[in-house]
Formats: sequence, C-alpha cells, structure tokens
Amino acid sequence: MPSPVDTATLLALYRTMARIRAFEDAAEVASRGGLAAWGPQTDTAAGGATAQVRGPLHLSTGQEAVATGVCAHLAATDPITSTHRGHGHTLAKGADLTRMMMELFGKAGGFCGGRGGSMHIADFSVGMLGANGVVAAGLPIAVGAAHAQKLQGRRDITVCFFGDGATNRGPFLEALNWAQVHQLPVLFVCEDNRWSATTASGPMIAGPGASARSESLGIAAHQVDGNDVWAVHEKAAELVQTIRSGQGPRLLHALTYRVKGHVSVDLAAYRDPREVEEALKNDPIQNARRALLALGSTDAACDQMDQQAQAEVQSAMQAADQAPWPDPAGAFTDIQTTGDGQWY
Repeated sequence: MPSPVDTATLLALYRTMARIRAFEDAAEVASRGGLAAWGPQTDTAAGGATAQVRGPLHLSTGQEAVATGVCAHLAATDPITSTHRGHGHTLAKGADLTRMMMELFGKAGGFCGGRGGSMHIADFSVGMLGANGVVAAGLPIAVGAAHAQKLQGRRDITVCFFGDGATNRGPFLEALNWAQVHQLPVLFVCEDNRWSATTASGPMIAGPGASARSESLGIAAHQVDGNDVWAVHEKAAELVQTIRSGQGPRLLHALTYRVKGHVSVDLAAYRDPREVEEALKNDPIQNARRALLALGSTDAACDQMDQQAQAEVQSAMQAADQAPWPDPAGAFTDIQTTGDGQWY
C-alpha cells in the first residue's frame, strides 16, 4: 500500500514544480521575442523584440512531476543524464536557476559559458551530466557513469531520463543490456509524453512499449502516473533504495503528456485540440494543489509559492539580460585542433 501523503513533503514537491513551470513559461516567451521590457534589444525591422533565447528551446511544461518526484531522492553525488527537454531535470537536481537562464541567453555566466544553450546544459556540481540534443544519447552516458560507480565501490546511483521516442533507437537496447549484464546502479526513467517530435509515439512503437522491452532484458519495470508527483515520489523512493542496495538496474515508466509543441515556437497544429484539452485537465501542478487542499492546506499557501517562483524567475531574467556576453577569445578554448590533437 502507498504510504500516506506527507503534507510538508508534498509542499516541497509543489514548490519545485512551481519553479520549473515559472522558468519554462518565461523562457518560452523570451524565445518568441516577447520580452522587450527585459532589455534594449529590439528588431526594429520586424517591429518587435528580438528573441533573447535563441536556437531550439524544448519545454518540459506538463512533465514537472517526473523530474521533481525522482530527483527528490538524489544527492549531488548521484549523477543524472537528461534529454533535449532538460530544464526540469536540471532545476529539480538543484542547479542554480539564474545561471541556467544565463545559459539560455547565451551569456558568460551560464553553466557552459553561454555556449551550450538550452539543449546542452550541464552542472557537474549537482551531478547534472548534461542535457543532450541527440535522442537516446544520454542512455549510454548514464550507463558509463553507473559502471564507474560500481568499479569504484561507491553507493551512489545514476538516473537516466529519456523519452518514449528513445525506445526506438539502438542506444536504448544497448544501454539496458549493458546495465543488466553488469548489474549497474542505474535507474532508467522513461518520460512517456506520447509524442516524438511531431509524430504520435504509439503507432511507431511496436509491442507494449518501454516497460515490456525493459522486462524482456530482465530489468524490472514499474509504471506510474507521471502527472501525480506523490505517486512518482513514492515509487522512485522504492526503486532508488533497491538500486542503492546493490540489486541492479530498474526502470520507471512514467506516463505523462507533452502539452507544448516540440519546440517553443511550434504551435503543434498536428495534434487534435481535444486531446490537448483533456491532457490539461490532468495538469500535475493542479493535481498537487488539489491534494494539498484535501490535506488542509490553502489556496493562499499555493499561490504564495507560485508568486515566489515567478519572482525568482523575473530576477533571473533581469540578471541574464544584464549579464555580459562571452569574451570572443573563449571561442578558442575547450576545443580540439584537427592537427596535433591537443586540447586547449
């Protein structure tokens, strides 16, 4: 039986989800050039503001419960790998919100000095090994990290977040096979958001999906409502403890929904509006709010956390807008020459 919901823990989970949602909402607007008030940059020819977040921006709006519920059980020494939709994972793991916004803005104060942008955020100080623009590429990286942990005799575990579309790519099978053969301390988390870019995932995935494929390799899989943060939190707690005790890899199959388009400027006209409308009724943050109210909390308490998250994000936006651009000389660092093979 699931354990009773603890109000203090659920409040903390709600706060994390609110921070992720506030960040994603602000980044979405910034990517569309809708934040002229944040800075002097304008595109006078187009008659509007220049987007302060340039390049592809993949939002995790609506999927906040998965990252929040899982990462609540991890220490900074427990590394994670992410996807191209990795803002929520990064924040849930404890990365600094302002530095992440600076990275999206391409500023020098960002985690990668403004060079990685949205799809390649990494913060090793909290165990975030990096978002990744290549579908399924985080899987073998996570397995490599977990193998290192086992060889070093550490009690840490690795968590690998990936989407349902990644299950159709070779690294998924290779990574799970290696993890099972070597009994590695890794938790695979499938964020099954029903969509692979602009294509519905269901018709493209043969068989029952991620859980069945995992179990075919001998890795126990556990399905959970990915829009119920407490359900994710409880199941993740069980699996993390199991893995830490040396019982090998596990897979958590979290069923959720991608409420935004593939990228922030994608209006997702290829989807049935009724499908999206139904999905919005199962919003994970609203689900958590209803649970808190049932436990005796108040709308005012939830509103306060929402407002605090929005204020934090507004401050980060201002800091990112005013931050300096990277020194052009930095373009010649952290690269490998094609000649003598030396790193600089």
